[in-house]
Amino acid sequence: MTPFGEKVRELRKERGISQKQMAKKLAISPAYLSALEHGHRGRPSWPLIQQIISFFNIIWDEAEELESLARISHPRMVVNTSGLSAEATELVNLLNREIRNMKQSQIEEMLNIIKKKD
Repeated sequence: MTPFGEKVRELRKERGISQKQMAKKLAISPAYLSALEHGHRGRPSWPLIQQIISFFNIIWDEAEELESLARISHPRMVVNTSGLSAEATELVNLLNREIRNMKQSQIEEMLNIIKKKD
């Protein structure tokens, strides 16, 4: 699941809307919406993000949050470490190899470290 997909699913469920209903209103397939919510699709297009914001009738901070979540929700990333230290390359490669074996608490701890950026 991606942060964007998780948020869309949360908004949809809060409002009691099925995937089928939402997909019809957005003129996309229910399968695509499901894949987007579950992180099986890449980052949504800008027009689709705007459609979703309009669909939920959200404004200001909540709309900005959804846009921000979309930017960080690509499930398959390529990380270019050329020009960085050997440790940076090692970190990226180890994370790529081990992330599926990590406990949720470990992932949250690493995320908190990265977000702090002292």
